[in-house]
Parts: sequence; structure tokens; C-alpha cells
Amino acid sequence: MRVPLSWLREYVDLPAGVTGRDVQAKLISAGLEVETVEQLGAGLKGPLVVGRVLTIEELEGFKKPIRFCTVDVGDANSTGEPQEIVCGARNFAVGDLVVVVLPGGVLPGDFQIAARKTYGHTSHGMICSARELGMGDDHDGIIVLPPGSEPGADAIGLLELVDEVLDIAVTPDRGYCLSLRGIAREAAIAYGVPLRDPALLDVPAHNGEGYPVRIADPEGCDRFTARTVTGLDPEATSPIWLQRRLQKVGMRPISLTVDIANYVMFELGQPLHTYDRTRIAGAIGVRRAQPGEKLTTLDGAERVLDAEDLVITDDKGPIGLAGVMGGAHTEITDGGSTDVVIEAAHFAPIPIARTSRRHKLGSEASRRFERGTDPLTTSAAAQRTVDLLVGLAGGTAEPGVTEIASPAGPRTIAMPADHPDRVAGTEYGRETVVRRLQEIGCDVAGSDDLTVTVPSWRPDLSYPNDLAEEVIRLEGYENLPSTLPQPPAGRGLTESQLLRRRVGRALAGAGYVEAPSYPFVGAEAFDQLGLDEGDERRRTVRLANPLDDTEPALRTTLLPGLLGTLRRNSGRGAHDLALFETGLVFLPAAEQTAPPRLPVDRRPTDEEIAALEAALPDQPRRVGAVLAGARELPGWWGAGHTASWADAVEAARTVAREAGVDLTVRAGQYAPFHPGRCAVLSAGEQVVGHAGELHPRVTKAFGVPERTCAMEIDLDLVEAAGGARAEGPRVSTFPVATQDVALVVDADVPAADVEAALRAGAGELLESVRLFDIFTGPQIGEGRKSLAYALRFRAADRTLTAEEASAARDSAVASAAGRTHATLRGA
Repeated sequence: MRVPLSWLREYVDLPAGVTGRDVQAKLISAGLEVETVEQLGAGLKGPLVVGRVLTIEELEGFKKPIRFCTVDVGDANSTGEPQEIVCGARNFAVGDLVVVVLPGGVLPGDFQIAARKTYGHTSHGMICSARELGMGDDHDGIIVLPPGSEPGADAIGLLELVDEVLDIAVTPDRGYCLSLRGIAREAAIAYGVPLRDPALLDVPAHNGEGYPVRIADPEGCDRFTARTVTGLDPEATSPIWLQRRLQKVGMRPISLTVDIANYVMFELGQPLHTYDRTRIAGAIGVRRAQPGEKLTTLDGAERVLDAEDLVITDDKGPIGLAGVMGGAHTEITDGGSTDVVIEAAHFAPIPIARTSRRHKLGSEASRRFERGTDPLTTSAAAQRTVDLLVGLAGGTAEPGVTEIASPAGPRTIAMPADHPDRVAGTEYGRETVVRRLQEIGCDVAGSDDLTVTVPSWRPDLSYPNDLAEEVIRLEGYENLPSTLPQPPAGRGLTESQLLRRRVGRALAGAGYVEAPSYPFVGAEAFDQLGLDEGDERRRTVRLANPLDDTEPALRTTLLPGLLGTLRRNSGRGAHDLALFETGLVFLPAAEQTAPPRLPVDRRPTDEEIAALEAALPDQPRRVGAVLAGARELPGWWGAGHTASWADAVEAARTVAREAGVDLTVRAGQYAPFHPGRCAVLSAGEQVVGHAGELHPRVTKAFGVPERTCAMEIDLDLVEAAGGARAEGPRVSTFPVATQDVALVVDADVPAADVEAALRAGAGELLESVRLFDIFTGPQIGEGRKSLAYALRFRAADRTLTAEEASAARDSAVASAAGRTHATLRGA
């Protein structure tokens, strides 16, 4: 919203010497977003005067038309003689009044004017166009002034060329500020001066004799005022002051009738529409469109209407999109509309907003209606339009007045007088609260408990917090005290939060880079992972309004996001990658139910919160990792090695160690992993995740390097298996006793089962078990394998004897023999 300071002063007596910058600071302090203050006429210097064209001589022999003119500028040139000027424009004639800048003048942009010889003549000055004077972008021709000015008169004041214009970004809740009336109210409050409300007019009441109006949708249009003016002078043009005010707010002058309607809209905030009465067939109606109806709007486009569109009609059909744009059929035409019907209506914001977006047709009218206009301003706006048409176009106002209004009482809000104090954390006091609410137009009654009647132009005020915000902003946000919150003692991070931090640090220390991704997924990702049609991971929670139609659901696994990140980085030349992510997955319940809508006017009950939580999907937290390329780079220190399934398993073990959990690793089959290189990860009897090398078809589908490895583990299950907080290892000062043992078992016996048996039999002296060799071959028989383990024994209080270590080893071997039918190799 552009606000000329000269226009604003018409309604508010700003202190002498106040500049646009001063007003900007005041309005910003009151909560308005004043983006810029434009200085119109900056650098402009006279003499800039009105001139009357006396003669025009057409010069021949040049590439473009050139005219040599003599112009009467009165005594402005100190001689009274006609001024000789060369001009290339052709939109003026002898006798026209034009704007002339004389030698010595300076136009905006530091364009200095001097007498100069051109086209064989000396030009003493310049006849100006609108763009040269900073009045707009029109450079097709020079300005031709309407009759009434005397040659030699000062054109700077006549055209109001020097002014300051505030450019305000009006937020959606402050629709009343899309008018000079609304901004003037804010300025009056800021400076503590009275407001001359332009809407305070004497208006005639409905008398049943006005133009007939029928409203079929009172919810979409609850108020409609119609007035008629006849006998307009078709040759009347908008006066300079009216044109200049419209130009300053960003509107292009069109014709007198249209300009007046736009002027009143910017003045009062009430959009209007004017119809050529001779082109209306019967009564004006307001209804919803019928599917398939068509309307050609003022922009010349034919539009197919929707059943939700609110339209203005006559007996022949739609003649306008209500609150958005009028129809071309009833348009006010230049030089032909002498009888005009004025529409001033109040439309519901939501239908107008939806119609504007549906047809991609934004207008100054729809911009105001969709933010909420003052329903009680329709009659004043219609009267103001009538007065201007009568005064400027010589029309006659018909006595008939149509005023249709749905019954509506005042809106009231109950609020404790100290509510703004409690919201702001400071003490304003009842007197200040009442005064500020009255300044914005509220009626306030009551003592400790206030009953506030909201003004009609503030549809955004609905709750006590809205009123508190008004008090706080007018008292100044900068005056709010700064206080530090006082958290209760003894609270900190939860055990789950601490575990997540430890896991992140451990993986980062192991060389992984954290790479969070969006939690959205589509069916294509599940196809790329090679999941069966009945796989539970294909059951997803669908979003009501997805950001991307190709990813309309919430993820059930972390791998698609990690593999997408791996693909992008690999495609940019990073070939040795180790990435991880900690995040939620979303698993829908067997029977999904729609979550209840919680109330906003009170705290939900425990039952309502429980019903909401019951409708939410299960959201376990998982840790995922992907690896590709070299895990250890080759160099002078050695050959290095490529990332393998074993590294993915070790990443899972790194996560489990932070929770104090020992993972059991067994071979298994689980998409998207390679059938022969997939590990099932268990904590006790609970499966907590999987790790291994991805299937070749999966790596090809995702476009990642071959033999990419991955891991995904349920951190919530791991944490639950860990139980109490993990304790650090105890360090013994006594030496360790190492015993190696090689056991031969059937090839299908998991190494994890053998290790578990060894641990069970070795007893409390066992410190660790490590598998360091696997051997198969004819020496041990078909279908058999040899597993070599290093057993470390240590006591906390003494040095073990060889007999004690051997006994513990023999006990471990016996346990393995009993559980897995293992035999000592070579025995």
C-alpha cells in the first residue's frame, strides 16, 4: 500500500516539520512494515511552468517528425515573449496547455535544461512528458493539461510533483491498512492527534426506490448498497489532483468514473464497481455461478465459471466476478456513459480469495475483500462516489437508495483487564489497556473483567490475545522488558537424548558423515529396494498435502534417503563415502483411523489427547549407514581395503556398544541386501536390524557404486535391550592369559552360536572372545568349517595360573561341543 504524505495530512494534523522518515519510524514502532519512503521530485528545480501552445511549424527533412513551437509562458521567462521550443511529440495542438521547463531548470535524474541549437533552430526549454517529470512511465507523448490554468503558473505545485510516498507491506491480518483511512488512524494514534475520518458522511437511508437488487446468497454477500447518478458529462475528465493521487498510489488514471471509484477505494478501503445503467438488463443479483457459465471480464479474457464462484448478474446472466473484476458487457465506456449505477457491497473473504486464486485473477478489490473490509462503510463509500460524480461530472444523484443488509449484531470479546499484562510480562494497568483499545475503535465496558466491542473494520480481532497484541504493539514492542527464563533445577537431557548424542559422536569418530534427509518416500523407492508386494515396509502413512506428488508418503526405512544422498555425492566425484543418519520412520497401525480435530478455544482433555495419540503411527527411531568405495585408503602405510559387509556390521556394533548391548550376528535374507551377504542383527532374542552388501539390482536401480554396503538398526529396541545406563570397562592391573582354540563345526552352524557357547562355558574369568580365522577344505571334511577363536582370561584380584586358564578354556570347549557339536581341530 503506497501512502502519499500529502494525502495523509488531509486526515491527520501531523506536527510541523514531520518528514516521511519520521512517519515511517512511528508506524514501524506500531507494528506496520514500512519498507521504503520514496522521495518524489527529488532534484527537481524550476522554472517549471504552464504554457499555452501558440503556433506549430512542422519541420521537414528529418528521420522523425519534428515540430518547432512557440509557447506562451506568461512572465515566467521575464520577457513575456513567446518561448521557442523544438519538440518531437505529436499529441498536442495549438491552444493546448502543456508543461514547460525553461533554461536553468533541472528535471529528476539531474537532467539540466539549457538553450541549445537542434534541427536548425534554437530550443529555449522543453515541453515535458510524464516520465520526464517522474510522474510515471508514460513517454508516448507530452502532458496536455485540462483547461483552467494560466500560462506561467507554477507547474510543480499544480502537478504536486514534490511529495513523499510511504510503501507499506500490509500483512493479511491488517486489511484495514489497505486504505488511507486505516493508515491515518494508525498515524493519529502514533502522534496522539485527532483523526478526521473520511467515512463520517451523512448518508440517506434505504427508501425502496433505488435500483433493484436481489441477493440469493446472503452468506457470500451480507450487505449491498446501490446508488444511481444520471446526466454525467461524457466529456468530463479527471482533475489533476485526482489523477496525481492515483498515480502516487500506483494506479493509472483511466476515465473520470473509473478514477473516482478507485480513488474512493484507496481512501476508504471499500472496493466499488460502476455499471453503465443502459447496459444492465433488469435487477442486479448476487448468487453462485452455475457450472459451465461463462463471463468475459474487463481484461478481455473469457472465463469458465465454477459453482463456487460468487457472481453479479442481471436478467441475462453474469455481469461480473463478485469482489474480483467486473464484466466487459457493462463496462463504463469512454465518452458514452451518462447514467451510472454504483455498487458498494461487502463479500465474505473466503469465496473471494478462492475465486481469485481459481482464475489466477488478482485485483486491488480482491486483495481487500479477501483480507476483510468494513461492512459498515458501503453506504459511506457509495455516498462519497456520488458526491464526486456530481461535483466533477455534473451529474444528478437519484433519490432512490438501495441498502440490503443481513442482520448482524456487534462482536464482543470478554477479557480480564490484566490479560495484556500477563501476556507481555509487564504492567500496563487497566487505564492504559482501556485507552489503547478505545484508540483502535473499541468500546470498552467493565472494571476487572472487560467487555470489548470490536469495531467493524477489524475482523482480525476475535480473541483476548488479539486485544493484548494491540495494547502491546501500541505501547511499543521495544519497551517490553527482557527477562531470562528460569528453568527448574535437576532437569537435563534424557537418557534417550544422551544415547543419540553418543551414537552420533561414535559414528563420526569412526569416519562416518551425518547426512539427514527428508522423511518423504514414494512407491518407486520401494521398487528400487526390491521389496515384495506384501512387504510391511510398503504400508505407509500418506500425506494430505505432499510437497512432491512423487513422494506422497512418510518413510518406513532410512535407506532410500541415504542412498539418494550417496548417489548425489558419488555423481559429484566423491567415491569413498561413509554416511549415516539418525531419524524417525513412520509405521501405520493395522487399522488406521482419522485423528480427531482438537479444539482451539480451550485445552484439550486427556481423553482427546489420548485419542489423538492413538491415531498417530508408530514412530521408532532408527540409525542407518551406507558405505561405498575405500574404507581405508591405500598409501605408504599399506594396501588399504574396500568397504565390505563386515564394515556395515561393525557400524551396527558401534551403535550397540554405546547402549551397552552385545549384538548377535547371523546370516539371513532380507531385502534389499544380497542373499549371501546379509547379516541379521539381534539383541538377545530380539531382531533389531540388518546389515550387509546391497543386492546388485538395488545398486543399479539407485545409481550407486557396485558393492555398496548398508546398515539399519532400531535404536529404540537397542536402547531397551541395554536396560540400565552402560558402565565403562573395568581395568585390571593383572596380566591377561590368552588361549587359542580351533573348533570344527558343520558349515551351516553360525559363528555367533559357537561364540555364545564359548562365553557360556568359560565363566566369569573370560574377558573377550575374538574370531580370527575361518578355514574350509578337504582336510576337515566336506560340509565342515574350522573357526579359530582367541580367548582372553583375566581375574580382577590375582594373576591367573596356567591351570586356571586351561580349565576355563576346556570348560568353554565343552560347552561349545554340547551346544553346537563342535570338535577340537586335530583332536
